[in-house]
Amino acid sequence: MLCHIYRLFWVVVLIVLTLVVAEGDALAYVDPGTGSYLIQIIIAGVLAAIFVIKGFWRSIRERLAGLFSRKKA
Repeated sequence: MLCHIYRLFWVVVLIVLTLVVAEGDALAYVDPGTGSYLIQIIIAGVLAAIFVIKGFWRSIRERLAGLFSRKKA
């Protein structure tokens, strides 16, 4: 399963790189709202990553506490 995800990741990376390199000048207009939207996406991604890391850290801490705690008979 992990091998398929890893392979899919590299296929997507190669497709994106190909599209970026192969593109010419677009001469397109990007409105100012696009920049604020991208900033919102970045902030949301950072906050989501913090939330996920916090959850993993809590589960790791609980498992370690269970291993090293004294059990009462």
